[in-house]
Amino acid sequence: MRVAVIGAGVVGVACAHYLRAAGCDVVLLDRGRVGGACSHGNCGYICPSHALPHAGPGVILPTLRALLRENSPLAVRLGVGPSLWGWLLRFALRCNRRDMLAAAHANHALLQSSRALYAGLFDSGAIDGDYQTQGLLFVFHSRHGLDHYAHTDRLLRRELGLAGERFEGDALRALEPALLPHVAGAYRYACDAQVRPDRLMASWKARLLADGVEIREDMPFTGFGQIEADAHVVAAGAWTAHLAGVLRCSVPIQPGKGYSLTMPRPAVCPRYPMIFEEHRVAVSPFSDGYRVGSTMEFAGHDETMDPRRLELLTSAARLYLPEPAGPVEERWWGWRPMVPDGMPIIGPVPRLRNVWLATGHGMLGLSMAAATGRLVAEMVLGRTPHVDPRPYRVDRF
Repeated sequence: MRVAVIGAGVVGVACAHYLRAAGCDVVLLDRGRVGGACSHGNCGYICPSHALPHAGPGVILPTLRALLRENSPLAVRLGVGPSLWGWLLRFALRCNRRDMLAAAHANHALLQSSRALYAGLFDSGAIDGDYQTQGLLFVFHSRHGLDHYAHTDRLLRRELGLAGERFEGDALRALEPALLPHVAGAYRYACDAQVRPDRLMASWKARLLADGVEIREDMPFTGFGQIEADAHVVAAGAWTAHLAGVLRCSVPIQPGKGYSLTMPRPAVCPRYPMIFEEHRVAVSPFSDGYRVGSTMEFAGHDETMDPRRLELLTSAARLYLPEPAGPVEERWWGWRPMVPDGMPIIGPVPRLRNVWLATGHGMLGLSMAAATGRLVAEMVLGRTPHVDPRPYRVDRF
């Protein structure tokens, strides 16, 4: 079977990998370069701890407050268009416990599968990417934030079996000496791992080429007749919304712009990747570099870089670390494909024959990519899926 995969971010690359491993003749195309968009400059987390969706009970009021606050990590640009307001309404309707837990269990299945699949890929030497498995810290500046997060940790334990270990005081300083003394505490999730995304994508591209996958870069998608194939997999990330007419189905994806700064490792460099939960900023210490990233900006498909969003990253990190920033090697932004219910869209397109979607992974594209790729290969080839695909179905909207 010949399969065309449209989109060469980490999800598309994973789909190509598992389709080729299953014996398919695969062609992978992208409007830019392999791994050149949102898969390039993210923080590189493979994080089962992130199963909970953004939509949940009690989220709406804090979100509105954040939008009104200057220097908030969340921003919505007025005048983007009616599609965003419809997306926000759908998001608001999902802010309840039942829908939150349904999404959490669905995400958990993909995240756990991906974590195991990545371990196998890295351990076997199939791909490389500065793979680290020491876990991830959720760090809190205030005692109130630390104590409040205990409710989330208990929920993760009870519903998903994800146990975080709480550290504070001397125990926290021993675990992570790079944190400033006044930081209140942290939860460590040992289940999580980290890679350097650009290195991962370069390695995976080389593996695909060695395995016989045909890669066509700088080739914008113009329609399903563009490449002769028995099946098409659309893994176009935040661009998928532009293809709704071609796909003949609703694809409620909004681009959520994230930013990052990549620098050399500071003299006092964190041992652990960490998220400053109260400020929504993440830090990734790589073996040969250091990255600060995050924020969420809903501004449509705007291609400008806002220096104020970059400043938010370093100003927040300054509250936690003695050396939050250094000479910048790369300033980066990318569009995350955000879906209102917090679950990816994976499965056959209802009104088209042999067309499949693999998109809408939000901030978890890298984390979920391996399992998504394997699941897509199983579905395209009619094999028994290793996780239940029903929660991710295309027609749920």
